[in-house]
Amino acid sequence: MAVRPTAPAPGRAAPLPAGSARGLTRARIGRRGALALAGAAALSSAAALAGCGIPARERPAVDPDAFWADKRSNGRLTFANWPLYMDPDRTPLRRFSDRTGIEVDYREPIQDSPSYFGQIQPRLAAGDSVGCDLMVLTNDRELSTLLRLGYLAPLDHDLLPAFAAHGADAHRHAPYDPGNAYCLPYASGITGIAYDPERVGREITAIADLWDPAFRGRVGMMRDAPEIANFALLLNGVAPAESTPADWDAAAERLRAQRDAGIVRGYYEQDYLRPLTNGDVLLSMAWSGDVFQQNLEEGTRLRFVIPDEGATIWTDNMMIPITAENPLDALMLMDFLYEPDIAADLTEYIAYVSPVPEARELIQERAEQASGAEAARLAELAGSPLVFPSADDRARLHSYVVPPPGEDQAFSERFLAITQG
Repeated sequence: MAVRPTAPAPGRAAPLPAGSARGLTRARIGRRGALALAGAAALSSAAALAGCGIPARERPAVDPDAFWADKRSNGRLTFANWPLYMDPDRTPLRRFSDRTGIEVDYREPIQDSPSYFGQIQPRLAAGDSVGCDLMVLTNDRELSTLLRLGYLAPLDHDLLPAFAAHGADAHRHAPYDPGNAYCLPYASGITGIAYDPERVGREITAIADLWDPAFRGRVGMMRDAPEIANFALLLNGVAPAESTPADWDAAAERLRAQRDAGIVRGYYEQDYLRPLTNGDVLLSMAWSGDVFQQNLEEGTRLRFVIPDEGATIWTDNMMIPITAENPLDALMLMDFLYEPDIAADLTEYIAYVSPVPEARELIQERAEQASGAEAARLAELAGSPLVFPSADDRARLHSYVVPPPGEDQAFSERFLAITQG
């Protein structure tokens, strides 16, 4: 069923002048970099919240038709996102407000999933507002918990025509949210392998290369438990999302053997880029958006590889808290961000995998209309498999391992004992 918005819709906003939403090539850390900078503080915050014994009360199931039956646009919404995940001028949001008359209060309070979940969980359990109507979270344990506890509003797909028309098929069958019942992807990234071909002297093609004794003391691995678990599981021929505790034990053993053989130089967060570019590390687990931005902004020639055994794809998803005060306005913005020209604007700034394939063609058209460095930048973005993966590449991407309720701590302890040992 569809509920008609009551906010004014004066028609399509006029196109922006060429370059007004682009040319943002100043040096900046990526969305994952912002997460990493929060590292120690986030972990201690999450640990403190976990120790408080705050009850995670499960809410009764909500019928989608009943939820949306009385919802109307209030002409405003609050959007909570990660740092550096929207251009500084908030161009897509200004265009949304120009068209609909809905004011958007945009905030960047999310530094990492655990600590943000710790902030909102007690409020959701009590049925209170969390201070936003739309938020972006990764497909990790926190999102799984929000879904399990009934803390997210079901989406009315009758009010999501742009998503229906332009959303990538690859994002319609996510195992963590079948049929996009509660979430729509905002952007995705790939965890693969990065290396400098000139220093390595050979082609890197496999996760097994990270275990090669030839690179003893020169390999970088992620510090995050699910990240390294994913790669060890794939090395063992196990799909992470289908893995069992026995598979986790076997993966931990492979990682322990790699560490004890002296192959790993360090377990990194965002800080893997420096040793990788200065040659201390020859090859490393890496995030696609980081590598693209590093090459574009610093002129390096790192190569990013989706290994033969496969790689993982993480997705940051838009969702509406069940206690949102302006859910219809939030739903309208979610759909607006799936219009191809708006998706192209977002992709030009954040340089992560777009959920709207048509954004690539539009960016290429903008490249042809631009000149000089701007044209080269846009052409590189449109042609990058890190931003627009091919169908063959997508076929080798896996969802993350997500331990079932009650096994999170035991899962993490297996792998933290390796990275912190």
